[in-house]
Amino acid sequence: MPIINRIAEFQNQIKKVRQDLHEYPELQYDVHKTTTRVIAELKSYGITNITSGVGQSGVVAVIQGKSNKSGRTIGLRADMDALPLHEATGKPYASKVEGKMHACGHDGHTSMLLAAAKYLQETRNFDGEVVLIFQPAEEGGGGARAMVEDGLMDRWNIEQVYGMHNWPGVPAGTFQIRPGSLMASADRIYINVEGSGGHAAKPHECIDTVVVISAIIQAIQTIASRNVDPQDSIVISLCHVEAGFTDNVIPQTGLIEGTVRTLNPETRALAEKRLKEIVEGTAAIYGAKASLNYKRDYPVTVNHEAQTETAVKVAKSIAGADKVVDDVVATMGAEDFSFMLQERPGAFIFIGNGDSAPLHHPNYDFNDEVIPVGASYWAKLVEELLPA
Repeated sequence: MPIINRIAEFQNQIKKVRQDLHEYPELQYDVHKTTTRVIAELKSYGITNITSGVGQSGVVAVIQGKSNKSGRTIGLRADMDALPLHEATGKPYASKVEGKMHACGHDGHTSMLLAAAKYLQETRNFDGEVVLIFQPAEEGGGGARAMVEDGLMDRWNIEQVYGMHNWPGVPAGTFQIRPGSLMASADRIYINVEGSGGHAAKPHECIDTVVVISAIIQAIQTIASRNVDPQDSIVISLCHVEAGFTDNVIPQTGLIEGTVRTLNPETRALAEKRLKEIVEGTAAIYGAKASLNYKRDYPVTVNHEAQTETAVKVAKSIAGADKVVDDVVATMGAEDFSFMLQERPGAFIFIGNGDSAPLHHPNYDFNDEVIPVGASYWAKLVEELLPA
């Protein structure tokens, strides 16, 4: 079964919705214009069972099949928030909000789920209920966690949950997935360093915080090269370093901030342990003090075996067997859909965005030709899981 004809018929309508959303991007939980448009679209399709304000600003809508003898409920999730980035695409529908843009394609994710919603509401060719999850704050805000903590799974009796993300550099409309760890955990690290400041001409009377910071940064790199199995994966990136305020004063304090990415809980725990030891020990060697604040954030995105098999089957029915990779290499990027997969079995899949700029890039744009492919995947997934 290729792209569903009915979905292809209203592609232009959904494309217009996508481009409208693109023009007015919103960040994290402040997605009120976006949710207003989403709710308006859902109502225009005849969907009335809609709840807003879930997990602060998420939207949950329910479509019931022609029957509900099975009593089963499947959740489909799309994220809605944008990024604090200045858009450089020059497109007619480019962001009209300075310093904000849809640089990760969440406008496309929302639109694909809306297209599927329109089709499913028209046909209702399934037995059970579909819960449409429009989530805020994927970009660093943990919106999935907030919705789960607000009772998402239990309030709507969700049995399984599925997600999808566009992937630049992969042919448009093709799919990639794997069972097990698909995307990395993402933790935040904050290191505070204190030496003994003083005159730059008298370093012997000081404990140079800049030198201590440099030593800590160098030592941290040995975690990946000397503490973790070479066949395992870990990324520790130190992205913000701050110390001093002029050229002739050795600073008293300094700050290092960064991120840790791993693909399994054991490596994650090892990284936290070694970071603490290295930070405190290295500072002590120089007579300084340093402390680590390790904030565990997004967990590993782990696809469940049976649900991944179903996702692969449906993807192949839409795109063709030769256009679905079912053993893609895991990525060190992170995704807060992981919180939902910790609560219920499900699967997260990548859909190709074609030869576009990469995610989180000022020239990125979602490929509207992908909308009917992704929407068809959602619709057929429901009909496969909840056969009438």
